[in-house]
Amino acid sequence: MNSWNNVKAIMKRELGGYFTSPVAYVFLVIFLLLTGFFTFTVGNFFERGEASLVSFFTWHPWLYLFLVPAAGMRLWSEERRLGTLELLLTMPITTWQAIVGKFLASWLFLGIALALTFPVWITVNWLGSPDNGVILAGYVGSLMLSGTYLAISCMTSAMTRNQVISFIVSVMLCLFLILAGFTPVTDLLVRWANPAVVQTIASFSVMTHFESFQRGVIDLRDVMFFASVMGFALFTTGIVIRGHRAG
Repeated sequence: MNSWNNVKAIMKRELGGYFTSPVAYVFLVIFLLLTGFFTFTVGNFFERGEASLVSFFTWHPWLYLFLVPAAGMRLWSEERRLGTLELLLTMPITTWQAIVGKFLASWLFLGIALALTFPVWITVNWLGSPDNGVILAGYVGSLMLSGTYLAISCMTSAMTRNQVISFIVSVMLCLFLILAGFTPVTDLLVRWANPAVVQTIASFSVMTHFESFQRGVIDLRDVMFFASVMGFALFTTGIVIRGHRAG
């Protein structure tokens, strides 16, 4: 119970840090504007003539590619830059409690941003009769996707005190996870590699696993993929932070 109280204390501290500055509100506005733009304009929402949110979820891997690292780059870099990391690590909490608390707070913030897109869901229900089960699965997949990107951003943030470097590295890592299963890339790889090899590479892509959620299928294998990437990134974060603590 005491461990969970420590995690909640870190969560409250971190979440408060978002909303005591204009950064959170700027992020939310940009996210909602870009979501609307890609859904209704680029995604041809009305021209599709179907009651679904395919045009909404299709762009999430690309929207999160820049927005999530922007939200997560400060997680540990800011602590190191301000010199408060040492103070945080001298508090009566474990490294893992600090990591989990910070991660969950940031993931909750991203969840709030995602929840604020509810007008899109209301719109599609007002215009037609969509399969809300499929839409719910899409939201679950989107949340898992954002958590995966965030865990990677958490890892890169722990590695450097420079937020810009953290942002760039996390964008590159997340881009790799997209391109590994991006259709044009896999089509190109098929010409040079064995189909089994290409399929193995594609299995490490967030696109491959996110597509199942978009179809309304919550497959345990896809959930485990996202959870495994998050777990590995946070485990690596722990190793880096413990290195700072030892130093």
